[in-house]
Amino acid sequence: MKKYLWLALGLAVIATPIGIAVSADKTAAPAAAADKNSTPAAAAAAAPATPKIAGSKISHVTVYPNSALVTREVDVPAGTGTIELIVNPLPPQTLDNTLYSEGSDGLQVLSTRYRQRPIREDTREEVRKLEDELRKLHQNAQKIQADILAATQNMQMIAKLEDFTAAGAKTGDKSALNSESAIALAKYVMESRAAKAKEVVVMQQQLQDNKEQSEYVQRQLRDLTAGTSKVERDAVIVIEKVNAAAGKVKLNYLVSAASWKPQYKFRAGKDEKENVRLEYLAAVIQQTGEDWSGVAMTLSTAQPMLNAAPPDLRVLEVAVIPRGAPNDPMIASGKGGQGQSMQLEQQAKSQRGMVQENYLKKDVGNAVKLLNEAAALDATRELLWTSRDDLVLQNFKNPNKRSGSDEGPSVTCHLPTRLSVPSRHDEQIIEVAKIELAPDYFYKAVPVLTNHVYRQANLTNKSKYVLLPGEATMYQGTDFVGRMNLPLVAIGEQFTAGFGVDPQMQVVRQMIDKTRTTQGGNQVLKFEYRITVNSYKPEAVKLELWDRLPHAEVESVGIVLNKIAPELSKDSLYIRENRPNNLLRWDLEIKPDMNGEKAFAVNYDFQMALDKQMSIGGLQTR
Repeated sequence: MKKYLWLALGLAVIATPIGIAVSADKTAAPAAAADKNSTPAAAAAAAPATPKIAGSKISHVTVYPNSALVTREVDVPAGTGTIELIVNPLPPQTLDNTLYSEGSDGLQVLSTRYRQRPIREDTREEVRKLEDELRKLHQNAQKIQADILAATQNMQMIAKLEDFTAAGAKTGDKSALNSESAIALAKYVMESRAAKAKEVVVMQQQLQDNKEQSEYVQRQLRDLTAGTSKVERDAVIVIEKVNAAAGKVKLNYLVSAASWKPQYKFRAGKDEKENVRLEYLAAVIQQTGEDWSGVAMTLSTAQPMLNAAPPDLRVLEVAVIPRGAPNDPMIASGKGGQGQSMQLEQQAKSQRGMVQENYLKKDVGNAVKLLNEAAALDATRELLWTSRDDLVLQNFKNPNKRSGSDEGPSVTCHLPTRLSVPSRHDEQIIEVAKIELAPDYFYKAVPVLTNHVYRQANLTNKSKYVLLPGEATMYQGTDFVGRMNLPLVAIGEQFTAGFGVDPQMQVVRQMIDKTRTTQGGNQVLKFEYRITVNSYKPEAVKLELWDRLPHAEVESVGIVLNKIAPELSKDSLYIRENRPNNLLRWDLEIKPDMNGEKAFAVNYDFQMALDKQMSIGGLQTR
């Protein structure tokens, strides 16, 4: 009876991965045969000719807000006469109409042109590594799938053995299996099924891991090759050599996918006599497709090929329509005028966004036309669609705001050391400079808005760098205290930096009294307030305290400040800009013992007079 058992075991062994492997070899055979039949001459004819490449190295990069100018030093071999140099590869983000070359003594550049050549595969090392890794993952996935198929077939054979054993036990045919053989076969079936089931689970998990890893590599590959095709980009430089010695020429080209913006770190010392250290940083985006290794770097806010000369100003014509027409701005300004103003602003911004593209195409006439059209849209928005309330609010929030374009100043900053910035998809931070600033500390409180008292410092930019608008992170020693937006700070200009809340200073604002009386035909509302300042600091400090009264544009409401102690600030800028809007400011010196019963108190009262038939409808900020 044992022959049945061994026959069954033999059938189980047949369905193994060996059969799958043989099938795979047969599939691969035609390809191998094709390789044998190919001749060296045919292979050479199929392969594209490889151009002779001149040696080159990136020596300098100027990073602009939306692009970068790359300078390569190209090796020129010894000899005289006309020589053609090929610089390869240029990055995928090269702007093809921006190439130009600079010669030197004995080297005259005759022409510089850009060309593209098709290639079978991406020659970049990082791309080839990812492609090789993806190829191996696919091959491994095919092997795992073949192993799962073989294990599944083995489990099917085990199921047949189980049916055979069950049938023999049911019929009781002693000629088929004796009890010992049946028990052995049943044990084999159970053990084999369990083992194969575990194998299948493990292989399915391996296949899932392989799939996730393949998807991750594919994402990396898509990011790396986004916007590129299987072409190589060359610069072809034709030069005339007079000197026989070897030399160098400079190749310049603009690339997109590069930008920078300023960032700052302010570190104030624990001691108020210590200087404030300003770390001037630059956040660089470098996704050009080529690494910048050991290059001299310049950061610029200019627009390349844009700021060399001012554009011509054209005549601004006025179009007139009948008064009361449906598109009359004087009527429509009260019905969705704000939306119309925003639409015009977006159109002007879009027009200006196309200016740079036209300059790069050397279409100066259209670039100037777009600039003038954008300025005309701004004029339409300002003259017809901007309400007086919007104008007052705009000037209050930003009295120094320039009309028209949002372009900032053109600033160039040469970094003192050579840097390496690889082409990556994340933001890279580089240091521009460390600047020591002498602080003039004071405290500021606005209790109508918050009970916190903030530590601030007046600083003067005595460095050789213009500080551009950007985000700053603020530190007290090593402790992070918050963030602020730094405005444009010229060389020699004073600015104010905030260093967070100081819990040793506390302020409370309270209404003390409120009365209502009648004088003739008017009602008079009187309000009395007290602001209390507590200082727990060991030294005297300067405090800038702010509050406000209601402000009315109409003559039907009269607002008068009555008693006030101490006096308001005498600062000329405050008196000119803020006091007319009923903003109150005190410049105080708070001594160390001023807390509790000795707390410093500010008292004031004011009155509002209006017709007794009228009521105050509400208060709002602008």
